[in-house]
Amino acid sequence: MLELFKLLGNKRLFVLLVGLVTFIALMGFTLSPRANLSWPEKFLKDSVGFVQYVFYKPASYVAGFFKDVANMRAVYQENEELRIAMGHYTRDRLKYNDLEQTNLQLQKMLNFTREQQERYNYGSRIAQVISANSDPNSRTINIDIGENAGIKPGMAVTSQEGLVGVISHVSSYTSTVNLLTSMDANDPTSNAIAATAVGKEKVFGMIESYDPKSGMLKMTKIAEDSNIAKDDEIISSGIINNFPKYMRIGKVKSIEKSEYGLTKTATIEPYANFLDWKQLIVIIPPEVKE
Repeated sequence: MLELFKLLGNKRLFVLLVGLVTFIALMGFTLSPRANLSWPEKFLKDSVGFVQYVFYKPASYVAGFFKDVANMRAVYQENEELRIAMGHYTRDRLKYNDLEQTNLQLQKMLNFTREQQERYNYGSRIAQVISANSDPNSRTINIDIGENAGIKPGMAVTSQEGLVGVISHVSSYTSTVNLLTSMDANDPTSNAIAATAVGKEKVFGMIESYDPKSGMLKMTKIAEDSNIAKDDEIISSGIINNFPKYMRIGKVKSIEKSEYGLTKTATIEPYANFLDWKQLIVIIPPEVKE
């Protein structure tokens, strides 16, 4: 008995003992499987919940802080990449402006006509896709602008990624677009597109067909001695039927020689994905006198 009084006389030990007993009781209340609790139990449970909240909040703030630090690092790296891209864009824009001025001076020295100077000054009109033909043998879409907007058959249609197709029929307020996926070398009504490779003057060929199984375009009639190579960027050359020049078509995936070895055929992965369009761009060439 005397030992108990001595123990109680030690205030620190006494407070620690009471705290331990209280903690055990609180744990028992919080882990109680009963659905209906008495008001003291509810009070203690709420008190424990408050204490847990007080300790949880700083912990969550610390975890959130480290997560924010990681996100800031990713954002910083992305900003660095954007700065580099912007630097390249600024440099290319200055180079382009200088080349454009030089080109204009040369045109004046060579007495280019106005039609010659404006030959590649294309305009553009945004169009909304209003319907698509699900027939695999047709592969056409309809857009919401037509003759009222100056749209004519033969005009190129592109998405932000690359060339999509060609205007085939026009009414007053709508137009039909034949997609590149409808191109077939064996179909006499399918118009081929003259194409070249960016930065390679000796590369010339015809985009004639599309393989629905591989999702690839075929570029044929390429000269055997041309320096076309894998990963070359293919664009329209603009030399047939007043089709626009510089239209992005796709990238070279593979090259093979023709059956008799006189020409090459390139497999082209199109930039456009031909799915889920909402808006497209119709390229309007300048009015050139015949």
